[in-house]
Amino acid sequence: MENRYTKDNKYYQETIIPCYDADASFHLKPAAFMDLAQELAYWAAGELGFGFDDLQTHGTAWVLSRMHIRFTDMPLWRDKVRLITWHKGLEGLFFLRDFRMEDETGKERVACTSSWLVVDAQTHRLMRSDRLENMVQPDTQSPDNAIEASCPKVQLPRGVEAEKTGEHRVSYSDLDILGHTNNARYVVWAMDCIDPAQTADARVKDLYINFIKETRLGDVVELFSIHDADGWTVEGRVEGHPAFCARIQF
Repeated sequence: MENRYTKDNKYYQETIIPCYDADASFHLKPAAFMDLAQELAYWAAGELGFGFDDLQTHGTAWVLSRMHIRFTDMPLWRDKVRLITWHKGLEGLFFLRDFRMEDETGKERVACTSSWLVVDAQTHRLMRSDRLENMVQPDTQSPDNAIEASCPKVQLPRGVEAEKTGEHRVSYSDLDILGHTNNARYVVWAMDCIDPAQTADARVKDLYINFIKETRLGDVVELFSIHDADGWTVEGRVEGHPAFCARIQF
C-alpha cells in the first residue's frame, strides 16, 4: 500500500473497499470508516515523529475523544478510494485531525473531523498539551477543514426518557492494542440499536460520537437510545455512568 505526504502536509493512502467492510447493501459501514481513519492517523503521526511509538517513550498515548463523520456519498464494495488526513494543531485541550475520503476522480465521499487528547499511558490521566509542543511542530500542520466546526459535545436530549435497547459485554474481539475497547466498536453497538428497516433503506448522513470513559474486558455496557425525526442518539453506560454517546442522522 502506498503511503506518502503531499506538499500541503496531507498524508494519504489508496485502497479498495473490501467486502468485510461493506453492509448488505454493499455500502461502507460507518464503523469501518472509523477503523480506516484511526489506522491512517497512527501512520501519519508516526511519520512526523509523534505517533504511537514516539509517545510511548514519554509514557503517554493518544486517545480519541470526539469525532464527526459526514458521509457525502457512501462508498461501495470494490470502490477505489484515497483516504487523506492532516492535523490542525491545538484547540483548547484538543489536538484536531481531519480526514477526507475521495474516489478516483477526486470527488469527496466522506469528510471527518476528530479531536484527540494525550493521556498518561499508565494512569490514563489527561496530560498537559504543552508536553507535546516540541514534538508537534506548527510547520507540519494544515489549516484546511474537512468539516468547518470541530465535533461538539453529544448527549441524550433532556426531558426525554431513553429506552434501553440492548447491552454488550466487552469481549476479546472488542479490544484494541491498549487493552480497552476499540473506538469503532461503540459505533457498531450504536448502529445495532437502530431499527434494521432504517439501516437497510437509508444511508447514514452524519455521525457524531463522544468517548467519555474507556471500557475494558468484562464490562457490561448498557445501551440506551432516543429516536426522533432526524435520527438516533445512543448512550452506552457502565454501572450507570456514561461511557460514550453517539448521534446518528440519516
